[in-house]
Amino acid sequence: MFNSYLKNTLEYTKEKCINCGMCSDVCPHGVFASDNDSTSLVNSEACMECGACELNCPVHAISVDSGVGCAFAMIMAALKGEEEETCGCSSDDSKCA
Repeated sequence: MFNSYLKNTLEYTKEKCINCGMCSDVCPHGVFASDNDSTSLVNSEACMECGACELNCPVHAISVDSGVGCAFAMIMAALKGEEEETCGCSSDDSKCA
């Protein structure tokens, strides 16, 4: 998809992760997956660098330079005539980008 043109800046340090699941809850593109045992980075190419995962990680196991990938995704969607990508909050106000 859009990140085939750019390498995103997402970095995940699994050793810091406490498996709270916040990253998988707030990510609009399923970049992370959590279960009872662990959280994994499962689709890093889908990251649009919105920053929701980093902002909601209580132990700072995730870093990403938010903004650039999100804007690029919206521009590419507009150029292709596709539904616009979103970069924002979930329906739960406690989890926000």
